[in-house]
Amino acid sequence: MQGNVQRIVLGDVEVLRFVEFQGPFVAARGLVPDAPYEAWRDNGEWLSPDHWEAAGDLAVLAVQTWVLRSGGRTVVVDPGVGAGRERPGSPAFHRRQDDLPGLLAAAGIRPQDVDVVVNTHLHADHVGWNTRGGEDGSGAWEPTFPRAQYLLPAADDAHFGPDGGYAGGVREDDRLIYEDSVAPVHRAGQAVLWDGFHRIDEHLTLESAPGHTPGSSVLRLASGGERAVFVGDLLHHPVQILHPACNSCFCLDPAGAAASRLRVLGRAAAERELVVPAHFAGAGSVGVRREGEGFAPVGWAAALSPRVAGAGRP
Repeated sequence: MQGNVQRIVLGDVEVLRFVEFQGPFVAARGLVPDAPYEAWRDNGEWLSPDHWEAAGDLAVLAVQTWVLRSGGRTVVVDPGVGAGRERPGSPAFHRRQDDLPGLLAAAGIRPQDVDVVVNTHLHADHVGWNTRGGEDGSGAWEPTFPRAQYLLPAADDAHFGPDGGYAGGVREDDRLIYEDSVAPVHRAGQAVLWDGFHRIDEHLTLESAPGHTPGSSVLRLASGGERAVFVGDLLHHPVQILHPACNSCFCLDPAGAAASRLRVLGRAAAERELVVPAHFAGAGSVGVRREGEGFAPVGWAAALSPRVAGAGRP
């Protein structure tokens, strides 16, 4: 495929990667505050340029969406930031004008073709294209995928929704995110809340991995002897593979996030699962093996390396 769409097949499941943008995003040690500078410097040979801009000490990240074709159904995982959203607390996402539906259309995927939407958690850059239609300021947000079942972690829905005071009202963005990207899905009757474990089909399952948010989850793929785990924001950056106890600055429950990360990476190493984080730039996914008290990357998935014309700073 051309542009910023890549494809790989794992067993009987086709995996498509749609990159909306990627580039230097935030101060490296602001993103993962507890990771020592040596973790970046001593691994600069492979972190640069895909994951670290050494000159500015900036973490390179991507916003991307994964589409899985499994068992005759089309599953969209973490549909990006959206367009025309009011996100005053997140300048990189505020009133962005990306076009995931256009990227999907170019790959032959129409909104009505999507059967399932998975939000690994309910942060702005994972739910934005749940809905569309209010970009003109009318406020008339409707589900982007009119036939899809939207799988939402119940704990996140409670935390970020009105019953949780929109995450306690700490950030205005949390209310805005819920109202324009989650509540319309509920009103349309397309939301399915789950907790703990949820089977999508014979190849795909969801499991809770709390910490980053109360309902953070991972999506596991197992087909034809091949395995992958889509970990959402359990990992923001490859330095967390080396230092799995180190959280991103966005983790709401640091101890819980670290415990979930260690557990998921341990299983990935033991079962040779391809690890697919939401925001890794470069190849986008990687194998892991145990090394000392942490892990090490093994075999970046070159088939998913981006060939993005004009990709740059978010």
